[in-house]
Amino acid sequence: MAWILVILPLLFGSLSLILRNHRIVWVLLLFGGILHSVITLWVWIRPIEGNSLVFLDPLGMLILTVTSALFLMVVFYSIGYLKNHKERSSLTVGCLFLFLAAMSLVSVSADMGLLWVAVEATTLASAPLIYFHKNHQSLEAAWKYLLICSVGIALALMGNIFLSYAGGDSIEGLYIPDLLQNANRLDPRWLKVAFILFLVGYGTKMGLAPLHSWLPDAHSEAPSMVSALLSGSLLNCAFLGILRAFGILRLSGLEEWGGNILILFGVSSLIMAALFLIQQTDFKRMLAYSSVEHMGILALGIGVGGLAGTGALLHLINHSLAKSFMFLVAGNILVFYQTKNIDSVTGLIQKTPKTAFLWMAGFLAIAGSPPFGLFMSEWIILKGLIDSEQWVLIIVYLLALFIVFASIAKYIISMTFSDSSPTVEESKGSFRRNEPLWMWVPPFLLASVTLILGLYVPQALLSFLSAIFPGMGGI
Repeated sequence: MAWILVILPLLFGSLSLILRNHRIVWVLLLFGGILHSVITLWVWIRPIEGNSLVFLDPLGMLILTVTSALFLMVVFYSIGYLKNHKERSSLTVGCLFLFLAAMSLVSVSADMGLLWVAVEATTLASAPLIYFHKNHQSLEAAWKYLLICSVGIALALMGNIFLSYAGGDSIEGLYIPDLLQNANRLDPRWLKVAFILFLVGYGTKMGLAPLHSWLPDAHSEAPSMVSALLSGSLLNCAFLGILRAFGILRLSGLEEWGGNILILFGVSSLIMAALFLIQQTDFKRMLAYSSVEHMGILALGIGVGGLAGTGALLHLINHSLAKSFMFLVAGNILVFYQTKNIDSVTGLIQKTPKTAFLWMAGFLAIAGSPPFGLFMSEWIILKGLIDSEQWVLIIVYLLALFIVFASIAKYIISMTFSDSSPTVEESKGSFRRNEPLWMWVPPFLLASVTLILGLYVPQALLSFLSAIFPGMGGI
């Protein structure tokens, strides 16, 4: 069953690349997205048994479920978006399916080597999507993405080599369950080197500072539905590689050592994102730097462990939902205004009320304001920091969150509520823009889920997240 989650999008992607009829391609996109979500739901009902290549533990199920759900929302948005780009439907849909196949393979990989292959495949599948607009800026962003992430993935490959060397003659291969079961038999010196290489390698793909330089360009130049997947799903897949390595590290007795390194990268990302958000002119780059901030929060929470670790995994879910719907809404604004410049976007509340409502809701969500889910997960992480008496980290954490909140508030409030006089073209017609269902229903559904998770977090979900890393004191 696990292989179907990979083979199915591969098959649909291949068909989409071959077919040239955009209507048929759109039907394939809709059918394939729904079918993948149905199979993912079925796996929850009927868990699968693993083998030497694939398995689905709770951590893999978490990443797979988030990926499948976001892809389904992107499907509904993309069909409407591609109506104005019919000539690019075949390549775009094909690459979207290949991207889904690669991310699904990351989630179900039972071998660190296969996981490495899958993460590299996500780069190759998503690079053409970043080049969607075929201009100088998108070409530069795509090449930057390929170059920097390929360097990172090469370092992760070296991590696999050192991890294998750490096993010596006692552990053959890189089968994850075997590595976890025999972690105390691994050579700690080589294991430390392997973890650092994994963290730097996959951290590059995850967007941890100072390895994040590809992320703002790629997220800014890609179509908004692609940006939603890059931020909401791809970063999680890279984080999964780090979590797999950290799971092995902590069972070997090196949890504190590895946690301190994660904290260092997390704090660096928080500070870097806060500084860059103070002065931004592009609203999609603003969202990209917000992703760097939230990846820092994830690394910080896992590094501290305990309650903060549980909060980090909940934060992963909430960030994926909130950032994806924000990028979809950003796509609406770009369609209406034909610019990403913040100062050029005014009067959203008058011209596009539905989009303006979602834009403001998204601001509250990604800034960690109540009653949205990110507030709850950030509060749990803060409680974990307080419990562990990490007072310096608490000050840095709260200060960074405040700077990010103030910076994003300045931009989004200005875009939404600033006075806007209608242009000559708008004066002749309707002052309000038409907002079809495909533009606001997918982001509205995502916003609703993160709102629900802010008002009520099911105990079953918290128990599931706490059980992902057993014995870690609450995570």
